[in-house]
Amino acid sequence: MRNLILVLGDQLDTENPALTGLDPSRDCVLMIEAAGEATHVWSHKARITLFLSAMRHFAETLRSRNLPLQYLQLNNNAETTLAARLACVIAQCQPEKLIVCEPGEYRLQQDIEKVCIDSGILLEIRTDSHFLCTREAFSAWSKNRRELRMEFFYREMRRRHDVMMEDGQPAGGRWNFDSDNRAGFAKTGPGPLPQAPQFVPDAITREVIALVHERFAEHPGSLDDFNWPVTRADALRALQDFVQHRLPCFGVHQDAMWTGMPFGWHSLLSAALNLKLLNPREVIAAAVAAWRDGRAPLAAVEGFVRQILGWREFIRGVYWLDMPELLEANHFSHDRALPAWYWTGDTPMTCMRETIGQTLQHGYAHHIQRLMVTGNFALLAGISPQAVHEWYLAVYVDAVEWVELPNTAGMALYANGGRFTSKPYIASGAYINRMSNYCGSCRYDVKLKTGSKACPFNTLYWNFLDRHEQQLARNPRTTLMTRNLSRLNAVERDAIRASARNILETIG
Repeated sequence: MRNLILVLGDQLDTENPALTGLDPSRDCVLMIEAAGEATHVWSHKARITLFLSAMRHFAETLRSRNLPLQYLQLNNNAETTLAARLACVIAQCQPEKLIVCEPGEYRLQQDIEKVCIDSGILLEIRTDSHFLCTREAFSAWSKNRRELRMEFFYREMRRRHDVMMEDGQPAGGRWNFDSDNRAGFAKTGPGPLPQAPQFVPDAITREVIALVHERFAEHPGSLDDFNWPVTRADALRALQDFVQHRLPCFGVHQDAMWTGMPFGWHSLLSAALNLKLLNPREVIAAAVAAWRDGRAPLAAVEGFVRQILGWREFIRGVYWLDMPELLEANHFSHDRALPAWYWTGDTPMTCMRETIGQTLQHGYAHHIQRLMVTGNFALLAGISPQAVHEWYLAVYVDAVEWVELPNTAGMALYANGGRFTSKPYIASGAYINRMSNYCGSCRYDVKLKTGSKACPFNTLYWNFLDRHEQQLARNPRTTLMTRNLSRLNAVERDAIRASARNILETIG
């Protein structure tokens, strides 16, 4: 064998650069299922199902193109790692070289490199052409910058790829329409909601669901409502459905939350993008075409494009720039254990119960639920960033470490000390009350700071400000928060500290 070409579970693209130049007479494609990839973190059943089903469907695509493929399904060893199975194949086949597209996880790249060194074969890691900014280009952009800010990166990407530009200027005269995209709902709620597209499990997916029920029965989450694209055709249908039915209203309510509303007008495309069933270029093009054709407003399209062309590319660049240190980042030295109810949703806090409940049901929550509910609480409560990172990586179907870890450690938890954010994203219950109806049915009172009936977000928010007052006072973005804190007298502060201690002693 000349080349053994490894296709990883989040590289399900026929344009995968590792496949370029494949000679069927001398090369072989390898795909590996490994139980260790499901147990590395305690993965949600839907996450395991999505990866395995999408991989098996992609294998069928490769076979239909008559490409030589060795596909290793799960074996009986629950602890088998991808690296161990790869080493066995290399020992059996004795290829001259292993070829792989850049992995999406630092750990996996290190493992693959070690396997090749130990096996004495060459390793070629090819640049991932799926992304619009290479690792090297991002590293060059970041050099000599005192701060990494997505907004400036995003503007450069708009110019570089000529996206929504008119005569060298941003369409509509503004780079960013975020201020138009932060509305909550009226008291009557969101009104009629668009239905998510349905992807009825086929024979392959049903087989995987049965396998996951058997092999990973103790893992969190449900498969009763599994409804994610697992093929390229599914993903294209999901894209078309979003552009037609949800993109026009996506922008204005993209931050809003409501009981019984797991999806709203969100795209639900992140999992397909992160498995590479969709290419970001075609996703951006479809959204921009909807604006140019008058089918979606500029503010909604710009907000969506910013997530794909700006934030998604930026966050990947940060991940590879800052690994492996990012994994251990802990700016506030938080070390509290993750409460057990993060895995069950069994908490009287309505916002947490709703967000975790839909996460366990679907493997999904939208960005504000992740950032300002589960993430905000974890930061205010002083939970270990590493424990929170493992939870996010485990419970969401779209979680691949390159995108999950920087969002968790850098955005939600400020664990990297503001490497690419200008402030900790903390908020009291007032924010959640403004953006949702969660507080209306909660046993806690969102107007109270202290006492047994006080909203825990309120108590922990003021306690966080109290603990970090000097540091937050020096930051222009959080100075106003500390000014409000300074208006509290000593008795009020003591009451906040006492209430916070009571919450933190009982949240486990």
